[in-house]
Amino acid sequence: MLMTQIFTVLFPIFFIILAGYLYARIRPLDMAVANRLNMEFFTPALLFYILADQNFDLVSYWPLALAGIWIILGSGLVVLPLVWYLKLQIRTFIPPMMFTNTGNMGLPMALFAFGEDGLKAAVILFIMANLIHLTIGVSIVNPYIKWRNFLKTPMIIATLAGVLFSLFQWHLPALFAIPIKMLGDVAIPLMLFSLGVRLTDINLADWRIGLLGGILCPLSGLIALLLIWPWLTLTPLQLGVLISFSVLPPAVINFIFAEQYCQEPQKVASIVLMGNVLSLFSLPLALAFALSQLH
Repeated sequence: MLMTQIFTVLFPIFFIILAGYLYARIRPLDMAVANRLNMEFFTPALLFYILADQNFDLVSYWPLALAGIWIILGSGLVVLPLVWYLKLQIRTFIPPMMFTNTGNMGLPMALFAFGEDGLKAAVILFIMANLIHLTIGVSIVNPYIKWRNFLKTPMIIATLAGVLFSLFQWHLPALFAIPIKMLGDVAIPLMLFSLGVRLTDINLADWRIGLLGGILCPLSGLIALLLIWPWLTLTPLQLGVLISFSVLPPAVINFIFAEQYCQEPQKVASIVLMGNVLSLFSLPLALAFALSQLH
């Protein structure tokens, strides 16, 4: 029964990723416009709709948010001694360990495995990951970046607006709520399809560092989670989402930033590719453990 449930959760995710990968192999396409729309329109609509929902109790998610922040930062700290020992570039190796596919995989997996309440919990982790990535994460790759620029991004604006709606318990009129929800519903399938397309651009020229990163990414997240496990005060559902979050593979956006700032993009690409391939094995195990927390 549990294996059937895990298969039911993960199959739609990998099916859409595979569909994007195969389509791009047959008919190469440029997803730049679609990705920009997703980052600046559809995903902000999803974030705002969930946060502004009248049933969303933002205060109850603070322990989860703090745990998520630790896992992101802790993953980098756990791996740092090994990076020093192997004399790897910190700016190349550490960001893919910290910043994972919280959007492309984390949101749909939480939705399919834990329902709408699971999606709300995953959105909190997604927001934390993006806030840290757009500030500390980008600064690791490029220490000369201006942090204030991230305040202008649509996702941050939508998040702040949603938080205000939640804190002041404002109600979004149905006239606006329905089209905003419809726009937000586009985000997750498009994220998965785009991930599949993006994977066609990645090669295995640096497969050794890719394999190392692919193994260490979920392992470091899991270690970071276990370090705070005795002090967690989460609901079983939130704990299940957090477990899944801790072992997600490296995000494709790490490759995009590495390419943008000329920080060994091919090595980062290999880490991303191997990490996502190995997630075929790590995610079912993590999901089995996460689902067991509900019983």
